[in-house]
Amino acid sequence: MRNPIDLLSPVWTHLTHVQPVRGEGVYLYDADGVRYMDFTSGIGVTNTGHAHPRVVQAIQEQAGALIFGQMNIVITPAALRLAQKLDEVTPPSIEQFFFSNSGAEAVEASVKLARMATKRRNLIVMQGSFHGRTHQAMAMTTSKSIYRYDYQPLPGGVFVTPFPYSYYYGWSEEETTHFCLRQLDQLLHSQSAPDETAAIVIEPVLGEGGYVPAPNAFLRELRSLCDRHGILLIIDEVQSGFGRTGKFFAYEHAGVEPDILVMAKGLGSGMPISAIGARAELMARWKPGTHGGTYGGGNAVAAAAAAATIDVIREEGLVENAAQQGARLLKGLREIQAEHPVIGDVRGRGLMVGVEFTAPDGRPAAETATRVQAECLRRNLLLLTCGAYGNVIRWIPPLVVAADQIDDALAIFNEAMASVGK
Repeated sequence: MRNPIDLLSPVWTHLTHVQPVRGEGVYLYDADGVRYMDFTSGIGVTNTGHAHPRVVQAIQEQAGALIFGQMNIVITPAALRLAQKLDEVTPPSIEQFFFSNSGAEAVEASVKLARMATKRRNLIVMQGSFHGRTHQAMAMTTSKSIYRYDYQPLPGGVFVTPFPYSYYYGWSEEETTHFCLRQLDQLLHSQSAPDETAAIVIEPVLGEGGYVPAPNAFLRELRSLCDRHGILLIIDEVQSGFGRTGKFFAYEHAGVEPDILVMAKGLGSGMPISAIGARAELMARWKPGTHGGTYGGGNAVAAAAAAATIDVIREEGLVENAAQQGARLLKGLREIQAEHPVIGDVRGRGLMVGVEFTAPDGRPAAETATRVQAECLRRNLLLLTCGAYGNVIRWIPPLVVAADQIDDALAIFNEAMASVGK
């Protein structure tokens, strides 16, 4: 008999071959009862922890009543409840919602809305961005070459401007912000004029690009620039949303609001669901029938899980816990950094934290990051890397994580660092 793993396409990469049969909070358990501390959250998905009882109950109850109702035919009460919940956690300027299955689909929807609403075609994205793996989203993704490898040509009309990644440039946040804004201004004068630019798309914290928060001043200037030129500001909160950064959405740190908000991952606690939100007058310019999908909004079970997820995050104080435990995590990592010069930078917001490894000559120390990750895995702590060079270890624990669990993970990381050396 063939090994079942051999039946899976090799296009998937695998951090491990662990086969969990149960999850609870920040832990996964295999069939032998071996426990793993999951500080990946399935790449920022299980913000409420694995198998949160309130989410599980919502799924069970909805599955027993109605699983599916296609949005073009009927409107499920579960979809309406979810729209109401999202309305409560988004700013008043976000008035209507469209549902999809994944982050990439939501990004595609945001682009289609922006192009139809503005009657413009071009997009500006950030260097280091990740927006998905469908063709339009790939064209907007610049975080790592593997995500676009051998798929060219990709859709056109996408222009790339520098993201204010201060550590990479070796400048202060203020200097980097000034430089990146000048580069964006130059792009608007040399490649895509404002009156042909539909939207600027940004992750308020780069995800796959290295867990780099955008300076608040940069986001505020983007908002102002978009307002001056009638360009829509699309904020991709697929990985940073739903409490991850110590605010419900990361854009809140800068006090700005998007024209179009993209949501997924942490919205469904593991169920496949995504959404975009926008002003009603923008949505009104989206000609009926020009976008849709079989399952978007129709999967009542996913919608029920998402509504329950929002309730859990709000009622159980998970946003506040992300801020508190994130501060504890940053403090602990910076103490370890002081003992290990190969850690060049520790940064992040809330429980979205990156540790960047840099060799003495200033080059990315990807091999060290990989070795440290492997040593953590050997001690049953699951962590992921990111960044163009793979030299950033990212910390994404579920938002239910407790102080003692943060300390346990830090102790393992410290052991791993000691085993690899300075």
